[in-house]
Amino acid sequence: MQDRTPSPQDLDPIERASIPELRELQLSRLRWSVSHAYTHVPAYRALFDEHGAHPGDLRSLDDLAKFPFTDKAVLRAHYPFGMFAEPRHRIARLHASSGTTGQPTVVGYTKGDLRTWARLMARSLRAAGGRRGDRVHVAYGYGLFTGGLGAHYGAEELGCTVIPVSGGMTERQVRLITDFEPDVIMVTPSYMLAILDEMRRQGVDPRSTTLQVGVFGAEPWTEDLRTEIEGQLDLHAIDIYGLSEVMGPGVACECVETKDGLHVWEDHFYPEIIDPLTGSPVAGGTLGELVLTSLTKEAMPVIRYRTRDLTRLLPGTARPMRRIEKIAGRTDDMLIVRGVNLFPTHIEELVLRTPALAPHFQCVLTRPSRLDELTVRVERRSGVSPSAAEAAGAALAGLIKETIGVSVSVQVIEPDGVERSLGKMRRIVDNR
Repeated sequence: MQDRTPSPQDLDPIERASIPELRELQLSRLRWSVSHAYTHVPAYRALFDEHGAHPGDLRSLDDLAKFPFTDKAVLRAHYPFGMFAEPRHRIARLHASSGTTGQPTVVGYTKGDLRTWARLMARSLRAAGGRRGDRVHVAYGYGLFTGGLGAHYGAEELGCTVIPVSGGMTERQVRLITDFEPDVIMVTPSYMLAILDEMRRQGVDPRSTTLQVGVFGAEPWTEDLRTEIEGQLDLHAIDIYGLSEVMGPGVACECVETKDGLHVWEDHFYPEIIDPLTGSPVAGGTLGELVLTSLTKEAMPVIRYRTRDLTRLLPGTARPMRRIEKIAGRTDDMLIVRGVNLFPTHIEELVLRTPALAPHFQCVLTRPSRLDELTVRVERRSGVSPSAAEAAGAALAGLIKETIGVSVSVQVIEPDGVERSLGKMRRIVDNR
């Protein structure tokens, strides 16, 4: 892999600032954001008043803990535009969640918000190892989902050439990677696995492509999957984080020189970690739920938004901003099987440690009687005999029992037997 570390002179000034300078900026922007929400969003004014919180109470960053949380239920209760702080004529763009688990959440952006988003995505891409003049293959979906357009405008802001492929048409993805010779690909990690499968089907050696950097987000993924992808493609596999309700992709990103967690761009987002059950703040380095407050958003400020993502908050390394660990899972993706808590990422780690099995799997939940049962449906790798794959499946079941502490069934199926992701992978199939 080529060295893709950005030059210090290419960084934004805030990426070289001291911690006191960063905290001073955060407090100033936090006061503005909380006041902006209270003054211009009736829903926030009512919520703050109900909890006895007022913008004037915000004298230090620690005072943010006095304010109430925002969550999806609040956003959905004021669907579609009730959380906007700007009049409709100032809204330059709308995005929305899919709504597959309930009422969609809608987010709006002013022109200023879109400029900020593009700059933060450019900063993220540069941190990941992207450079001015790179060709960037965007395989995130375009449309109401924030991934495609967020990546697109960020790459253009950095000075890259954008190849706006979007998701799907996997055969064509491979052809364009071969023909257009991109330096960077931006895509979900599960769809990258589908693209790799298609490369092999077409007889294309993944290590022969021009790709130097892969920026993977929109779903949790593990260090083992990083090793798998980097080994197959000979590129830097970099994690990026974001969510539509807070901005979209580009809230945090790994730095290519360290790959040791995602630096939160704290000049625009203030992070907290709380106990997901009690809502109380936890000590630094403790696993908990990530809570984010926007510091500069005009159209739709969010105050103490509960992301449902589980991670740890750690000191900065490559940048002064604090880092979050790779997301361990979501509180609403946690499986409780016979009293044991587990996440699909736990299963992914163990699948990737079993060489005869491919990294394509699903967790299938059933309840044939009074107790839940979990079956891990996983493919054997091409070239592995069925008998060897069955032995690997038994070994995987043993690993899960030993490592996680729960008994599961493992069903090893033929290659291409698990549905392929064209975006976010459906890891959990609940048939209860």
